[in-house]
This record gives sequence, structure tokens and C-alpha cells, in this order.
Amino acid sequence: MIEITPNTTVKDLESLITREMAAPIEHYRHELTKLRTNRANTNMIEDIKVDCYGSEMPLKSLAVLTAPDARLLVIQPWDKGTFKDIERALLESDLGVTPATDGELIRIQLPQISTARREELVKLLHKKLEECRVGIRNIRKDVQNAIRAAEKVHKLSEDVIKRFLDILQKSTDSLIEKIEIEAKQREQSINRE
Repeated sequence: MIEITPNTTVKDLESLITREMAAPIEHYRHELTKLRTNRANTNMIEDIKVDCYGSEMPLKSLAVLTAPDARLLVIQPWDKGTFKDIERALLESDLGVTPATDGELIRIQLPQISTARREELVKLLHKKLEECRVGIRNIRKDVQNAIRAAEKVHKLSEDVIKRFLDILQKSTDSLIEKIEIEAKQREQSINRE
């Protein structure tokens, strides 16, 4: 619950905004690591849900994941009984690859990205960006509501309210601008591959 009191300073408000808006930004950045760019990365597969042992588990909790070169991911399951479950989860994932198994390891050879796949990745990137923007705006709305509630309860002056709302808007705009710059860089990376 976000609360603004008569003792809330500008610095307190700024740290509150930064702290609250960090969650959607961190989620967004984590999601970006899953998008394939010009190098294989274990983040692309670590959260794939594998149905085994009677429940769904993330792949990273069932195997050692490595990326020995730019277009190869290697999965070494701790329990050989999970090979089929891991293979099934990989085939059902949105990676669009076929895993190769030799009894010890599962290898995923990542193909060169086609133009169509690049376009899909860019669309997915923009979808993740918009989700992050919405998350930031929802937090902005929550803070605005807390400021309005404090105005009514604590009888804060119009000047203080206006200042708080200006700070909130500037912080929101600044954070959205930062994530848009990150998205543009990631899009360039996808198109360079």
C-alpha cells in the first residue's frame, strides 16, 4: 500500500516512485534476456516449464544449462529419467527448434534467424515494452491516488500536491524513456544478427 503523509518529503516521494516502478522494469529486463539476439544465452530456456515428477518445474532446476558457442545451447539433465520430459517441453516451447539427444546431453542448435523470425522477435519485444509501460503507468496511478488521498485526509496544500504530481510525472516519463532506449538497442541487435 502506497501512503503519502504530511511528513513525506520530495526525496521520500522520489525514492518511493523509484522503488515501486523497479518491479515492472526488472521484469521487463528479465524478459528481454529471453529474446534471442546475436548469441545463444541460457536465459532463453531456463524458465521453460517441464512437466515431470508430477508437477511443472523450470528447466534450470532440472539440468545444467550452458551456451558453449554463439549458436548452441547444451542441457545436461541431473536425472536421465527426465530426458523425454525436457525434450517434450522444448518442442512445445516457442523457440521453434528441435533438440538433439545423445543419451548424456540435449543439444539445441540455433538456426540463423530468418527475416520472418526477426519480425516476430521485434513484435514480441514491442509487446514486452508495452507491458512494462502499462505496469509503470499503473504504479503512477496508484501513487497519484495516494497523493489525492493524502490531500483529502491531511489537508496538504495545493502547491505541495502540484509539486508531488509534477515529480511523479517527470519520474514516469524518465523511466519510460529509459526502457524505450533499451528496446531500441535490443531491436537493433535483433536486426543485426
